[in-house]
Amino acid sequence: MASRCLFFAGCLFTFFSAAHAQSTSFSLTIHDDQIIPSELEVSAGLIELAGKNPRVAGSAELESDAQLRREKVVPAGEQVTVYVGPLRPRKYEFFDDFHPAVRGHLIVR
Repeated sequence: MASRCLFFAGCLFTFFSAAHAQSTSFSLTIHDDQIIPSELEVSAGLIELAGKNPRVAGSAELESDAQLRREKVVPAGEQVTVYVGPLRPRKYEFFDDFHPAVRGHLIVR
């Protein structure tokens, strides 16, 4: 039993280490009226998004409920990291759930 647990733990470690090593990092800044850049063109695979909220007051929520299936609150003046993928080629929409008109796109090639 113990050898099975060690084998399983080793497999998980290898998978997550490899996935993290192969991720591509991108930064987004969420302002009151826009996400900069509003479009990110990336290669297929695992993507690491660093979402920054430079607002002095007021949180943002980086969300893509149906397409990327992620949501993460970004407190005022802070940054969060969100991992998505692996992604297939297509256009994915995300938005600030607290300000739904503020939208961006991840274009996977």
